[in-house]
Amino acid sequence: MSDEIWLATGEATVLAADGQYTDAMPEVLIGSVKGPVGQAFASMTGQVAGHPRMFVIRDLNQQVRPATMMTTKMTVKSEDYVELLGGVLQAATADAIVDCVAEGIIPKDKTNELCIIIMVWLDPRCAKDENLDKRDLYRTNYEATKLAISRALKGEPTIDELIANRKTISHYALEGVFEE
Repeated sequence: MSDEIWLATGEATVLAADGQYTDAMPEVLIGSVKGPVGQAFASMTGQVAGHPRMFVIRDLNQQVRPATMMTTKMTVKSEDYVELLGGVLQAATADAIVDCVAEGIIPKDKTNELCIIIMVWLDPRCAKDENLDKRDLYRTNYEATKLAISRALKGEPTIDELIANRKTISHYALEGVFEE
């Protein structure tokens, strides 16, 4: 990793426990507060109907470093959804970011020079599920956030990996679409 991080991207998917809708699929942008990610971060401080944007905090008065802006990929349509988004999901995201710094995935000496934008997935069925396993919602989002950040900063998958697996890995939505 070079000393300057202008724009790094990463994503990860961690699947839910059986019977849950708690799959996590964060997408992250990480970069200098002085670069394109910083500019995008600053422009996200306003709200867009149905897509709340919030600083990632661990708890009251505990904003994470690097400063991180979180938004959802799904349109928010209920208070129950907002509670999960700003509660369990935000806590998992925040803890993962702090642990990334503690474990050296994010350089500690760069925490005030970098910012993160994270787009999160929260299945709308979670807000309606009386048997929602909040521990699993936390687990999937914590693990996926750490993995997405690590991949962003390591540049993974590499283009060589993508070329090597081009014929052996295909998008799950294409299953049955093409003959093998």
